[in-house]
Amino acid sequence: MLRILGSPKRLCDGLSRRDLLKVGTLGALSAGFDCLLPRQAAAAPVAGAPGGFGRAKSCILLYLYGAASQIETFDPKPQAPVEIRGELGAIPTIVPGVQIGELLPHTAQIVDRTAIVRSMTHPYPLHASAYTMTSNPTIDVPLQMSPRDPRHWPFIGSVIEYLDSRAAGGRARSGIARNVGLPWRLSSRRQYAAGDNAGPYAAFLGSAWDPVWTDFEGEGTRESTYTFDNKTITCRDPYGPLKPGARFGLAKEAELPVDVTLDRLNHRRSLLSQFNDARRVLDRRGREQGFDRFQEMAFSYLTTDAMRDALDVDREPAAIREQYGMTLFGQSTLVARRLVEAGARFVTVLWDEYEMVNSAWDTHFYHYSLMRGQLCPGFDRAFSALILDLEARGLLDETLIICTTEHGRTPKIVSAQGGGRDHWSRAYSSVLAGGGAARGKVVGRTNAIAGEVTDTPISPKDILATAYHLLGVDPHTLITDRLGRPLPIGGEGRVVAELVG
Repeated sequence: MLRILGSPKRLCDGLSRRDLLKVGTLGALSAGFDCLLPRQAAAAPVAGAPGGFGRAKSCILLYLYGAASQIETFDPKPQAPVEIRGELGAIPTIVPGVQIGELLPHTAQIVDRTAIVRSMTHPYPLHASAYTMTSNPTIDVPLQMSPRDPRHWPFIGSVIEYLDSRAAGGRARSGIARNVGLPWRLSSRRQYAAGDNAGPYAAFLGSAWDPVWTDFEGEGTRESTYTFDNKTITCRDPYGPLKPGARFGLAKEAELPVDVTLDRLNHRRSLLSQFNDARRVLDRRGREQGFDRFQEMAFSYLTTDAMRDALDVDREPAAIREQYGMTLFGQSTLVARRLVEAGARFVTVLWDEYEMVNSAWDTHFYHYSLMRGQLCPGFDRAFSALILDLEARGLLDETLIICTTEHGRTPKIVSAQGGGRDHWSRAYSSVLAGGGAARGKVVGRTNAIAGEVTDTPISPKDILATAYHLLGVDPHTLITDRLGRPLPIGGEGRVVAELVG
């Protein structure tokens, strides 16, 4: 693992580590897991699998944490009673007969490049990022709140990076991290009801295969109001409009003594500041000792300009930045495109909690004000811009985009402060685009109130299995956990033929 930023954590074996990279210990940390796993991924799909195998060279996962409402986004019910349809209506899209929520006008013009899934379903109406990001067949609250619990299965991005490395004979990749998470580690910016959330971690693969997490420095210009456990706060949420100068890792740099170690770098320093400081140290250390595979990988990230340049969103023309939206999600999505273009294999963009639980898309309170003022407009611009930008660069056909969330929201509006919708996992929506996914298609249906799936039920495991397939990895490929049990990377999921173009 290359952890550039974040907070202290505990490894699978119970040992604690500083959250900044310790180059000298990565080899020892990872060696204990090499014997557990096969040396390479399956190179071909199983007989009878749908087409499209290996069409995607890379994947961008857009994860709307908190759970986006299906009714206000991709499964509106304009004919339902007002207590179901709420205050917002539906608009037509470029695909005849397909409507989406009225707050997504830009997205409406590009749904011909997407496959909308309206029949997502699973039995866990909780913030189950560990269930939706991995092939673990079950989840509960204690497991979800314990990222290093040994029962976890590895994150899809970690599996892809691991198997790619084994297929390449373990050769270190240079310059660009293969598995990157933006804009910060999941749930690391909430101050109230603080606690880790599981999901985007490598589990029994070993922490060396966790995503490389970036950091972000900047402030929003508008106050958002969030309520949890009878406490209400206002904050300048960066997922709304950003102040000028907000950027990834471009905070004021500080000079360090010549003998500073990586272990002493402050964990909340900007990513680029850490690059600059760490490079001076690593340049010296690299002349003094040899590097194993993981050390070489880490050294390459820190001693070349490739990662730093990819994260420098100021290199983009102002017009492109504006197209994505000058919000944290918009600029994170733009950086994801830059990383993929530079060679990253799997990039995760979180729309994450900020300051408090019940923020992000967890709209138990102030549902409509958040939908109108921040959530839908920010998503609409970023998602549509990503698809059009990749298309213009000739990258859409080889870049799989998955937009998903951990569950949906209740069909009936609840009478909470500001109005709200609670958790609902029996029916919700996801969207795929590019990289061999179907185009201009709506898969699955729900009933008249978007509360029950009536056709083609699809689980999060099916989405993961389909993603593995499109990325050129057979979802039946076996990996072995620490107990010696062979587990299929796709778990119980199936490749959904309807989602493959």
